[in-house]
Amino acid sequence: MGRSRLVLLKQMADGIAAEFGSNCEVVVHDLSRRHINNSIVYIVNGHVSGREVGNGASRAVLHALRKAPGDLKDSYSYLTRTDNGRIMKSSTMYIKDEDGTPRYALGINFDITSLVAFESTIKTLTGSGEETLNPGEAQPRHIPQDVNTLLDELIQQSVELVGVPVPFMTKDDKIKAINFLNEAGAFLITKSGDKVSKFFGISKYTLYSYVNINK
Repeated sequence: MGRSRLVLLKQMADGIAAEFGSNCEVVVHDLSRRHINNSIVYIVNGHVSGREVGNGASRAVLHALRKAPGDLKDSYSYLTRTDNGRIMKSSTMYIKDEDGTPRYALGINFDITSLVAFESTIKTLTGSGEETLNPGEAQPRHIPQDVNTLLDELIQQSVELVGVPVPFMTKDDKIKAINFLNEAGAFLITKSGDKVSKFFGISKYTLYSYVNINK
């Protein structure tokens, strides 16, 4: 049954990409934990994000693996960005087995960079000069090309969350940062424990004891 779902998803990916053209990337992730380092099993128009079959998990994949199946919801029309700064309008849908376990993720990433630039030009021509960017406006999520880059970003985000450089972090600060990483699914990535413990200057035993403190 899982195999037939994958065949259907590949057919859907081809159809969606054909409908919207070369600016529309459609990607299928295998959500099995054993595939986290190479979760992409099919991709059309991979030039949009620079990814290919065999590349690793996105945040959407880590999110799916960390969430209880009943709490996992599809996400529609959110902004993402690529390594070279291109802006995309993205959606992620989770395909589940009969028992409700997430099996695949179907992602659609439509490159709207030229549309955003055109919109900016129009606003320049028609604006009054009193308009400013909304500081609360959500920033596009970065789509990394590999899990190592994703882990680096999550670690940096954990430091920003605490707001204190690592050398000045207290035990409670490190617990907060490490539990953020755990909730984000960082420790699902192969050998992430080694990298995180080294970054925070603690042993792996201490690392996993911190993870368990708030359980």
